[in-house]
Amino acid sequence: MDISQESDADALWQDALDLLAGNGAPEAFLAMLRNCTPTSLEDGVLRVQTPMRLVLKRLSANVAEIEAVLEQAAFEPVKLEASLGGAAAAPKPHVSSMSSAEARDWKAATEAPARPQEQPRPRPAAEEDPWREDAEGVARENRRRRAENPLVEDVGAGDSKLTFDRFVVGDENRIAYDSAMQVADGVNKAYDLLFIYGKSGLGKTHLLRAIQNYIAENDPSRICVYKDASSFITDYVNASRSENRSAADELRQHYADIDVLIIDDIQQLLGKTGTINFFFDTFNTLRAAGKWIVLAADRTPAELGMGKDGFDERVTSRIGGGYPAAVQVPSYELRTHLIESFCERALEDAAREHLEGSVAPISEDSQRFMAEKAGNNIRLIEGFCQRCLIASARARAAGGELTRDQIGELALEVWPTREQHVTIEQVQKGIEKYYDVGHADLIGSSRSKNLMEPRHVAIWLCKGLCDQTLADIGKKFGGRSHATVLHSIRWVDDRRKEDRTFREKLMVVRENITQNV
Repeated sequence: MDISQESDADALWQDALDLLAGNGAPEAFLAMLRNCTPTSLEDGVLRVQTPMRLVLKRLSANVAEIEAVLEQAAFEPVKLEASLGGAAAAPKPHVSSMSSAEARDWKAATEAPARPQEQPRPRPAAEEDPWREDAEGVARENRRRRAENPLVEDVGAGDSKLTFDRFVVGDENRIAYDSAMQVADGVNKAYDLLFIYGKSGLGKTHLLRAIQNYIAENDPSRICVYKDASSFITDYVNASRSENRSAADELRQHYADIDVLIIDDIQQLLGKTGTINFFFDTFNTLRAAGKWIVLAADRTPAELGMGKDGFDERVTSRIGGGYPAAVQVPSYELRTHLIESFCERALEDAAREHLEGSVAPISEDSQRFMAEKAGNNIRLIEGFCQRCLIASARARAAGGELTRDQIGELALEVWPTREQHVTIEQVQKGIEKYYDVGHADLIGSSRSKNLMEPRHVAIWLCKGLCDQTLADIGKKFGGRSHATVLHSIRWVDDRRKEDRTFREKLMVVRENITQNV
């Protein structure tokens, strides 16, 4: 490939990225594309390389959209071919010379043994590769660091189902998913402090473990440690009470030597003054060294500072200075997608484990009815799917099919205290209370500025939380047309993409409504 071909490939790729950005493509998606290196442009085919398997997968899934902007930039059809290759554009090289078997057995490894007797043939000076020698030295040093750090778990490939591939993505969690993936790839320092927050059971721990599992499989030279808050507290308490006076200093050093530190449920640190101080020191040390930190909690950074036992301002200000990403309660559409995915995977898992007779498929109509009856906790939805699959197998064994009555009974076993769906009237009452507006004003024709936002938000929430058509929603808002309802939905969607404060307000309002159903 000559220089002119390289220049054409680079120019076309950059033009395509500019067009995607102009079309409103998510920043996380654009960051992944910037991770790709164009290698050639020949015979109408643009070839790019990426060192990240997950990026390659996302690239393949969006090839039609990318080829459309390539054609727009080149004024002729251009095909895209992507492959693994090249070096990650990380702030510092994270290169591993290990096999997957070595990666799984790092705890027993200390240093790569020298090969006996036979030595590699010396290469002429022109063939020497100083970068490779430096990279192999980095890998050896990281193997040593990992083997000597007792905080590191032995995470082997396939040890967990909590991976990015098995995470079901929707509008309610897409930002958190894309941000977690950026941390896992390690190529975007904008995400060196990621704070994921949301109520229990919405997928926070799945994303944290997905980061850990991705790094263990794809870049094991990075030392990644996952801790829930209770084990973090235990580490500190045991070290501080140890008869070994140097135990606390050793623990501090072990934490300082981590490349990616993940702490789940940090709200459990509230009231633990000594542990909070230790966390604060560790936090500052890692950030000063350019390391990655991922935290998760059931509330926002500001809410962690509330109350007599809340974090003090030095902690909340630093946590709040990172990149916050919310996971929200699932809408009817996401519940439907979750149920479809959970049922499909459960059937695949049963087939792989030779347990086909224990579960049976569920029709699409029944899955939609399950979504109507399901609550908001994603962990409980997965268990609900498993119950329904078992019930479906029993029904088929008896010569029948799973009925709606059976689904309803199973739903009441999982969520016994309430009906699971949200009504338009419940959304309206929640909005009226939050914004302090009257019902007549909310559904009326006034275009006053202080009424437009609550009305738009109410309609947007009805679309996400209620199993109703846009026409049905319009009738409940003073007989508004389909186009007017659609305008409100687009208004909220556009603003929440640009305004982080507004996005957090949406989450609070939504959770207030769903918790009071």
